[in-house]
Amino acid sequence: MILSPLIGLLLASLARSVHSQDIKYDEEHNATSIVGTWSSGSKAVVTGAGFANPANMSFNYPRTTGISFSFDDDGNYEVARYRMNGNGSEPTCVTGVIGWAHGKYSLNGNGSITLTPFGDGFQQIQDACAAVSNFIESYNITEYYTNWRIFMDATAGPKLHMFQFDGAPLAPQFQISTTPNMLPPQLLRNVSRPTTDGKTKAAAFLKSNSALETRSWTTGVIGTGMAALVFASFVI
Repeated sequence: MILSPLIGLLLASLARSVHSQDIKYDEEHNATSIVGTWSSGSKAVVTGAGFANPANMSFNYPRTTGISFSFDDDGNYEVARYRMNGNGSEPTCVTGVIGWAHGKYSLNGNGSITLTPFGDGFQQIQDACAAVSNFIESYNITEYYTNWRIFMDATAGPKLHMFQFDGAPLAPQFQISTTPNMLPPQLLRNVSRPTTDGKTKAAAFLKSNSALETRSWTTGVIGTGMAALVFASFVI
């Protein structure tokens, strides 16, 4: 018997719902809820007001590199990142990248996490060997993590492991607070398309901050094996 395409799609949908399971909080999967604030390494990078100021797109640089995620009970997240990228051919040409974003997250039934930004995220890149050594750009990428685990470390307590769209692990993060340390979960700066007046103000700002550029990117997606970044505008 040959099933019609409609029946085939219906059966496929039912199969997915059968195999999709709710998140379990146990020692084998997740020792505790993901709600709270997490930080890697020395825990110097922490989300919240002490890390970034979206209103003027500025950062308070931590003493060491790292990542930090915060999640609340209402589906809001915030992420702070600070990293150094080496250059094998030019050891003195180290690139520093610091970034911040927030938005909505969903814990999917297959164990994955989807992070959808509000649209006011940004990052600063510093590279002394580049043509432009220092610039700030809007950075809003929908991120997909294939799975996550929270284990109970014998000495440090809950430890969060997150795996990126290609399976690569993030640095393990430790829970530093069960209460999420986050900025208000809403747009915190104007992200509308720049006007002529806005470009004039940007030019004045850049003139007073030599070698600093401001770039803007539309929201892209990470999670299907590639990153989709669409260049929106370039203000100089």
